[in-house]
Amino acid sequence: MKCSIKYSPTALRDLDRVMNEVFEASKDHNITSKYINDLLDKIEAKRDFPLSGAPLYYENLFTGYYFVVFKSYLAFYRFENKTMYVDRILYGKSDNMRTLRMPQEDTEERT
Repeated sequence: MKCSIKYSPTALRDLDRVMNEVFEASKDHNITSKYINDLLDKIEAKRDFPLSGAPLYYENLFTGYYFVVFKSYLAFYRFENKTMYVDRILYGKSDNMRTLRMPQEDTEERT
């Protein structure tokens, strides 16, 4: 049974930022669209087995987050009540632990 996926408003803003960064680098709408679709496909591929994402540990403790790697970006999600909550989509070389400790916002479903 596939779980549902909900993206937080912050994750959706992150996705917009990724789209802008890819477009700035490529100057091509088709490349940008394919990149974003491939990123979303990578996240959605975890629907059948959400706990198969890489668990995120900090100071030897599980943070409650899993992550998916897609090229230069990491998508961080939690799994609760048969739902994947994607909270952030961040550049792989950023300070992800500091960013993830920020207060959580409500989530919304991707259409």
